[in-house]
Amino acid sequence: MYILGISCFYHDSAACLVANGDILAAAQEERFTRKKHDPSFPKRAIRYCLEEAGVTIHNIDHVVFYDKPFLTFERLLMSYLTVAPKGLRSWLEAMPLWLGKKLYIPKIIRKETGYEGTVLFTEHHGSHAASAFYPSPFNAAAILTIDGVGEWATASYGFGKGKEIKLLKELHFPDSLGLLYSAFTYFTGFRVNSGEYKLMGLAPYGEPRYQDIIFSELVDLKEDGSIRLNLKYFDFLGGLRMTSKRFSKLFGGPPRDPETEITQREMDMAASIQVVCEEIILKMVNHVYKETQQKNLCLAGGVTLNCVANGRILREGPFDHIWIQPAAGDAGGALGAALSVWHQFLGNDRADPNGKDNQKGSYLGPWFANRTVKELFEEKGYPYHELSNRNRAKKIADLIAGGKIVGYMAGRMEFGPRALGARSILGDPRRKDTQTVMNLKIKYRESFRPFAPSVMENKASNYFEIDRPSPYMLLVADVKEERRHPQTTEKNMSMLDRLKVSRSDIPAVTHLNYSARVQTVSPEDKPDYFELISAFERMTGCAVVVNTSFNVRGEPIICTPEDAYRCFMRTEMDILVIEDCILYKEEQPSWEEEGDWRRQLELD
Repeated sequence: MYILGISCFYHDSAACLVANGDILAAAQEERFTRKKHDPSFPKRAIRYCLEEAGVTIHNIDHVVFYDKPFLTFERLLMSYLTVAPKGLRSWLEAMPLWLGKKLYIPKIIRKETGYEGTVLFTEHHGSHAASAFYPSPFNAAAILTIDGVGEWATASYGFGKGKEIKLLKELHFPDSLGLLYSAFTYFTGFRVNSGEYKLMGLAPYGEPRYQDIIFSELVDLKEDGSIRLNLKYFDFLGGLRMTSKRFSKLFGGPPRDPETEITQREMDMAASIQVVCEEIILKMVNHVYKETQQKNLCLAGGVTLNCVANGRILREGPFDHIWIQPAAGDAGGALGAALSVWHQFLGNDRADPNGKDNQKGSYLGPWFANRTVKELFEEKGYPYHELSNRNRAKKIADLIAGGKIVGYMAGRMEFGPRALGARSILGDPRRKDTQTVMNLKIKYRESFRPFAPSVMENKASNYFEIDRPSPYMLLVADVKEERRHPQTTEKNMSMLDRLKVSRSDIPAVTHLNYSARVQTVSPEDKPDYFELISAFERMTGCAVVVNTSFNVRGEPIICTPEDAYRCFMRTEMDILVIEDCILYKEEQPSWEEEGDWRRQLELD
């Protein structure tokens, strides 16, 4: 039985295909359209899912949408009426999309896909809960979902056991941790629903000096983790901005304009909201444990992509084990909706996971055969060399050890926001200049942003304070004390000067506070990537490589060989590896492109 899950029209639209409870394929629409966070109907992602399974839409038994649009429309209508006539402009801007698309989901699905059956709907946080629990390695677990808002809910908790999920309570709009964090994202000059991870990366550069102000003026935190926002400081209820003039007055001036200099105020605001976010989440987690008495915890919703908070849950929380859905945001709602239909609507039992998750490493996207890749290069006249199975890993590792930056594309594309070694840019973590080179010459992004380490799973505890696998790059752990370099005071240094300070023997992946967003790599989940890192260790004694997503700022992660080659030639990347083909920059024909593509990506 085939079930197609769909999420769209908000941000990060996606499709997922499940067969008899098994996840066959899942992908975000942005990877095909090349529009970052594309919210449009995922017709290309749906086409991919069907092709991957070798079926047509006529083979699909059920189609399910991850949200109940009429409930969301009710919330919007009630919100606008609450603040009327203030929200008139926002209302007029929102209505065409609602009246033209969002209220007619079944009609749009039938028109775009040719599906002729009944379209099912799950509630937004029900989709998140299903995406968290059903692929998890647990037979039974508590469930916590936290995001901006879905229908009326902004957070929910409950538990799962076998095929059953029961949600016990919800926190409702406008009281939302996700919207609170996004308000600070907006105020510090980053894009809402896109730049929250930048704010998290900026936090270690500041001091949480606004923490008390946030708790005294902006948010009332209860012992159970529920919150109440002081709405006089926010403008998202009926306005076109996240914050009000009172918010600006409270923090000493207007929001930072995007692309302008980041000042100490923004650094301190980032540090403050990060601490507040962690404190709220820890209270939520402790309450959920008290109410459910479970040993395991499953997490989903956009806020649970905050890997710093996740690390604290693991270290300080009451649960023995946690599992976070790799596509925790709206994209993962498509997966959760499909699994919810299989287990809850149709009543099918869930197989015993035996401590192993069913996410398949989150390698659920398209793949490309060697023959296809070679045909493309030969047709376009792009010089390439073939890598044999015997020397492939050694050759790539040798180039990385020599200081080369390698674009790496192999196997099925990752589902979710993280590159996990299938669509990654790789570098040497031992070099002090790797972070600067990759940020400024390849990613074209803010220099302060850290890079993640990919480490052999069996060697992770030699480098980081972590005692379990972290395959989805959703946990932050500290670099081991013995690997750190002692520091002199840096209080009078500029941000750029602080970046240049070597903090450990793997400086390129060691953040300002000695933390790292760790990805552990196993031979079972990604054998080619594991062998590459193993070869790097045999050559250098270091079982870690730098891993960042294969894209430039403002662009989605690459999907196809054409995407990979274009990104390779647009940047100062040295080497491109696609499957068993390797390309050297100096051998390629000159690359010419009309217009300022970097500026266009930023505008998009």
